[in-house]
Amino acid sequence: MKLSTKGRYGLKAMFELALREEGNPVPLKYIAQKQNLSDQYLEQLFSSLRRAGLIKSVRGAQGGYLLSKDPSKITVGEILRVLEGPIAPSECVLEGESDCEKSDYCVTKVIWEKIKESIDSVIDSVTLKDMIEDHEKRTKLI
Repeated sequence: MKLSTKGRYGLKAMFELALREEGNPVPLKYIAQKQNLSDQYLEQLFSSLRRAGLIKSVRGAQGGYLLSKDPSKITVGEILRVLEGPIAPSECVLEGESDCEKSDYCVTKVIWEKIKESIDSVIDSVTLKDMIEDHEKRTKLI
């Protein structure tokens, strides 16, 4: 399983937004520049994140984007699922997707389920606030 650029870039952009927000809208161009991303591509990602209710947009000269809730309430899992869809190492372990006729006795399905549970556990336990704290710890070491 490998995340696409949507998930990787979207998570970087959401991290940057959480890091810089401080109650003021952050311009998309600023986020794109800080994370070395295309602002057109970022606009597409933010459109999905806005529809999902994770961010809000503010129009105007002082406009930009804001998180819709506190960084401690937004998990990496929420962000990745909005941008990537369901996350699993195999389609047979996605909810509602077990059309495999060998599902009941498949030896590898148990492994795929364990991997999916582990991934879900990690991405659902890490918040944007956790990422900010990790970033602050690392920058103090430098």
